[in-house]
Amino acid sequence: MAEAADFPGTSPSPARRWLRRTAALLVGTPLLAGLLQAPAGPVAHAAVPGAMADATGSRTVDVSLDALTPTAPDEGDTLTVSGTVTNNGKQTVTGAQVGLRVGPTVNGRSEIDRASKRTGFQPGADGTEVGGKYVDKFAKLAPGVRQDFSISVPVKALDLGADGVYQLGVALTGQSAAQPYPQVLGIERTFLPWHPGAADTKTKTTYLWPLISDTHLTAKTESDEQQTAVFKNDDLADELASGGRLQQLLSLGSDLDVTWVIDPDLLASVEAMTKGYRIQNPDGKTTRAGKHQAVANEWLNDLEAAVKGKKVVALPFADPDLASLAHNGRAVTGSLSHLKEATDAGSKAVDTILHVKPSTDFAWPAEGAIDPSVVDVSTSAGAHTVIARSDSMRETSGLAYSPTAARPIGGGTTAVVADARLSTVFQGDMTEAENSTLAVQEFVAQSLMINLQNPSKQRSIVVAPQRMPSASQAQTMAKALTALQKAQWSQSEQLTAAAKAKPDPQATTRVPSAAAYPASLRKQELPQSAFESIRDTQSMLERFQVILTEKDRVVTPFGRAIDREMSTSWRGNAQEADRYRGGVGSYLRELTGQVALIQRSDAKLSGRSATIPVSVQNNLVQGVDHLVLRLSSQNPTRLKIGDGQYEEHPVKIAGGHSQSVKFTTTANANGPVPVYAQLYTEDGEPYGDPVRFEVNVTEVTLTVMLVIAGGLLLLVLAGFRMYTQRKRAARRQAAQEGPDGGPDGGSGTESGEGEPGQPSDPTPDTAPESTDPSDTGERVDR
Repeated sequence: MAEAADFPGTSPSPARRWLRRTAALLVGTPLLAGLLQAPAGPVAHAAVPGAMADATGSRTVDVSLDALTPTAPDEGDTLTVSGTVTNNGKQTVTGAQVGLRVGPTVNGRSEIDRASKRTGFQPGADGTEVGGKYVDKFAKLAPGVRQDFSISVPVKALDLGADGVYQLGVALTGQSAAQPYPQVLGIERTFLPWHPGAADTKTKTTYLWPLISDTHLTAKTESDEQQTAVFKNDDLADELASGGRLQQLLSLGSDLDVTWVIDPDLLASVEAMTKGYRIQNPDGKTTRAGKHQAVANEWLNDLEAAVKGKKVVALPFADPDLASLAHNGRAVTGSLSHLKEATDAGSKAVDTILHVKPSTDFAWPAEGAIDPSVVDVSTSAGAHTVIARSDSMRETSGLAYSPTAARPIGGGTTAVVADARLSTVFQGDMTEAENSTLAVQEFVAQSLMINLQNPSKQRSIVVAPQRMPSASQAQTMAKALTALQKAQWSQSEQLTAAAKAKPDPQATTRVPSAAAYPASLRKQELPQSAFESIRDTQSMLERFQVILTEKDRVVTPFGRAIDREMSTSWRGNAQEADRYRGGVGSYLRELTGQVALIQRSDAKLSGRSATIPVSVQNNLVQGVDHLVLRLSSQNPTRLKIGDGQYEEHPVKIAGGHSQSVKFTTTANANGPVPVYAQLYTEDGEPYGDPVRFEVNVTEVTLTVMLVIAGGLLLLVLAGFRMYTQRKRAARRQAAQEGPDGGPDGGSGTESGEGEPGQPSDPTPDTAPESTDPSDTGERVDR
């Protein structure tokens, strides 16, 4: 009998355990008044656990297990269990006592899952009570009354045998007027990992410790030299303060051997707080001063000390939603380019703020859910490793053990498949002491079971918890990790090492299809319209930056704000995400509108030529350049601008100033002419809205008209004169040549002329020009 206890999964002293279980069944059997022998009912009820639970009323009392120490005891330890019991029935419970029940070892990870979900007492499955002095007794439990209990038992008294995960029940036994015999009225069960000696082969465990937060910074900055940051609210200060979520994550993680996974946007936001910051008021227009610079400074200093010499994984800036990009963003031009920019910006931020060179080789899709498109997008910015999860990338070869996390999935990409059970165990409400205690015991028990599945095969297991654990979840995680790092079967490993571990040849390397991607996660994704809005904002930013003399003051904050528009943190909060995107675009339009044409009234032109001024206002704090102002006439035959339809002038204006640009015009007829002023960038793109006004030519007078007519007449006369002169010259030459082709009897000089002449010299046929002043109607502006 003693030899059997040495085999894994077998309890010590089977004979003793059989006697205890038999005694427990007899105690739980309804005793019929007047009968000395109990009926065979208990055996039947043991075969049908649900019936026994109903017969014994094992849900009458709620047993809450609030603390269990140590989590994984050693041989010389004393196990202490404490909690509360509450009578939820209608009758007082008397003769009550709380005791521990050690059940058999579980045979696999799935059995841990099933056992943790069981409710009600099941004889045999819930073991026998340790009993004796290791109980806590109550004279009575009134309905609705809660009472505390605490039991301390030397581990030796538990009669634990071979290494394994034991079921541990905390049960209340008592009776009531309706059921006047001792029975189990309430039970809570958990697991007791038992491995007092060092394992021959330890499991390598990597735990990701995420420092990620919601989006806090707006795109706005103050107009001062430092560009003081403007926050949506002051919630980040609460997270950084003592007891806050981020303060707890930092404080607890500093004492653990974990891999820090950091969103650089969080670092940039905290650093902005340290320099003085503003908080946006509910009206969205005004701001107020933030007051928690000291808290931000302390947190950053503590984080820098905590990660010194450690491996840090930097996510792309603002932790972009990779699955949303893959499923909805790829169809929108330019969306994927943001991922590369966010990766570079994230690496630079971590290096600059924490003085640590981070790894950017890891992509972490939401919930570790992947499909081929998610993998493609995840690696498009240079990452070669995708953090997936085993409930997405499921095993298909029927392995009897949990394989090493690293898997080659083709194209030089590695999937690090985090264990789903270990990764999700802390997602519940850990503010309840019972939930926290049960989660810790289950986590450590699952870890031990992984090792016991194949004790001779060393494996690298990765745990990727929820992205933004609450303070209570972080505390529970830290408690479990502290216990695990003291355990005899596990050793810590960094994520970079786990990614390089030798893959298990039998583990699946097949990426699940797009159809297998969880519908619940698809519903949380950013829609295609979100990426179209981001594209429009990016286009507006690119047009705006062309004219700026200090581009970084605008490009950097808006570039990072666009990154934040794609953050994974918007999942489940579509309305707030839409509001943030709208705010970024609206503010950028407001800034671009600070450089604009000044509206002007219609102009009257009282002469043939004049100059028309058009003004440009720059209300930015920085200067603008590389702008061209064009004034165009809609009827150039009536009104010319410059030499034709339009005229252009370059524009360069200092911050907070305006500039007036003058255009020359020439009127040819009376009446109104529509005129448009439009700003353009130097590459010909329109900037801002045009300004329309009319130029009304009211005094192109008769004098002007006569001048115009006179000019036309002179042109006609000049042409006629040239024509007649040519005709006369031709006749004269013909007469001189005579019929024989020679001179017609002449002596070489014309009669009456005193100077020699040439045949081609014409005789003037116009009177001498008058030297009198011209009539006023002939005056022409020059």
